[in-house]
Amino acid sequence: DPKVEAITEALPGANCGGCGYPGCGANAEAIAAGKSSPSSCVAGGTEVAIEIARIMGVSVQAKEPDVARMGCYYGVQDADLKYIYDGVADCRAAAILNGGSKECPIGCLGLGTCVNSCPFNALSMGPENLPVVNLSLCTGCGTCERVCPKHIITLTSYSRRIQHEFTTDECSAPCQRACPAGIDIPAYINRISRGLYLDAVRIIKETNPFPLVCGRICIRPCEYVCRRNLIDEPVAINNLKRFAADYEMRSGTRVHNPRAPETGKRIAVAGGGAEGLTAAYLLNRLGHDSVVYESTSQLGGLLRAGIQQNRLPKAVLDWEIEGIMDAGVQAILNTRVGMDVTVGSLLKDGFDGVFISTGGWDTFLREKGESDSYPVSPMPGVRLLIDFLVKSRAGKIQNIGKHIAILGGGRATLEAASACIKAGAEEVSVIVRSSINDASFSDEEIKNAEGQGVTFRFSTVITGMKGESDRLTHIEILTPADTGDTVENSIIPVDAVLVGAGRFPEMIYVPVKDEEGETQAEEKIKWRTIYPYAGPFAEQDEGIFRPGEEGSDYEAVVEAIGAGRRAAASMQRYIDGEPVKTPANMIRKDTYVLTLNKLEPVPKLTRSRMPESEMEKRINDPDLEISAGYSEEEAVKEAKRCMKCGLICYRRSKDY
Repeated sequence: DPKVEAITEALPGANCGGCGYPGCGANAEAIAAGKSSPSSCVAGGTEVAIEIARIMGVSVQAKEPDVARMGCYYGVQDADLKYIYDGVADCRAAAILNGGSKECPIGCLGLGTCVNSCPFNALSMGPENLPVVNLSLCTGCGTCERVCPKHIITLTSYSRRIQHEFTTDECSAPCQRACPAGIDIPAYINRISRGLYLDAVRIIKETNPFPLVCGRICIRPCEYVCRRNLIDEPVAINNLKRFAADYEMRSGTRVHNPRAPETGKRIAVAGGGAEGLTAAYLLNRLGHDSVVYESTSQLGGLLRAGIQQNRLPKAVLDWEIEGIMDAGVQAILNTRVGMDVTVGSLLKDGFDGVFISTGGWDTFLREKGESDSYPVSPMPGVRLLIDFLVKSRAGKIQNIGKHIAILGGGRATLEAASACIKAGAEEVSVIVRSSINDASFSDEEIKNAEGQGVTFRFSTVITGMKGESDRLTHIEILTPADTGDTVENSIIPVDAVLVGAGRFPEMIYVPVKDEEGETQAEEKIKWRTIYPYAGPFAEQDEGIFRPGEEGSDYEAVVEAIGAGRRAAASMQRYIDGEPVKTPANMIRKDTYVLTLNKLEPVPKLTRSRMPESEMEKRINDPDLEISAGYSEEEAVKEAKRCMKCGLICYRRSKDY
């Protein structure tokens, strides 16, 4: 094959194996077959990658480097019981001997197979009998990841960790699985226990840019599942997060994780609350330019408007938001999406996506001084059912289009459908996720509505919307898999969608590209929507208003932060050309994971109490923060209470 020969000629001939193939010739064949990247040669450098890309007819772009990362805390010396098989000196052999290990009491097998396999001498066995990565030598070739039989050492990057979801095929702690923001909790507590406080902040900010805020007002779902509850009291996970964040603020040093190479992509975010700012910050860290549009004069959303100063001081919130801006996020205030700017105008201005993250309390805002006007919606064609009914019951005829879809609303749906027909609508579709047998409508109600021209679509969900400029033109519908065989998406014309819930879920709008892959430049730019992949509380994957998360009014800021992270990850998947869907085997609320109901022998350790400001001072200054925060000594002591849980592994009792 001339192409294989040309690629082989371009490769340096080192045959180092860093590409994952046994020699440059094998890698050349894999590149030509599309199984290996033109930049897979770690010994050749940029010039080789560019030359191979030219041969393949593709281009090379800057990429955030991958590095090896250890995912276990326990070396062989920490095991109370060891099995050392005669003649076995390779982790892969030990893992499959006699059918393989049935459970993982110690994690790393410690035989150093990854160290022996590394072609660049970037790994060594450390004093704890765990691999240690030399980041200056690691090229991210992945050899160690491929040879580790227990998937303990893996390739990672900051961008990967932003998008990571805990799955059933990896070792994770209960606190990690319970955190809506996806924070690597054991890792940051470990850093605090070692006095590496700014490193702890870096780990938190991999998925949560609000450690100061969460450290004060988080509802702490992680602590409810902490395994120390089986012995005494949970580790003060949230107090430790606050300590690390307070340390950063007092130090005056802004901690930011490295930004991925510039992509040239621009993303607009509607809403400057916790969710929108999280999405904007993480999109910025992924290499995109993000701009937040906020309708008020200040960022913060409900964090600013709804929480007392003695719980979340404004100075603390301001410092946190300034840090997000310092990272490179832009903000445009006093600008309402749907009125001052629109989805259509933003896409026409060159944005590659628009993320709608306005909260439940302000998704649909009324124009001041125009009581008869429709509430302003940031989403083209989307209206609240209640607003439509209020005007309808007042005798006002509202012709909102020829083709109407109504989603949810119970029996009020039938009233709205009848009003739409009377106002001149030619087609009204009532879309119901449940089957006809489980629907809230009686047979007589359905029959009467159908007699007026209403169409019922049971066992059906909306999966997306399409339109041009500021006009909705179509919706995509689908029958979920759990109601029978999944059918292909159907596209039906729709001018307006009436929503029975108090708000519409988050949505990402992206421009439709022409057949040659270029964004259209017409006056009326076409668009379609992307719905962020399902979160841990969703009971189904398909459609908007998924059971378990259909309310979308978050009970806590950490849930909004988690939703913002999933939105950023969904946008990244779209940009990378990958399907925007829930990762395989993602751990959800009802996923069964191996767990414990007893610990022994683990001695009790007193939890460090959060100090409070003096009552006399709080009486004189009602805005004085109630919680005073840990001292360094208290924080380190509390961090050492963490048992560094995996699935079922712990240190020996004598180490406590």
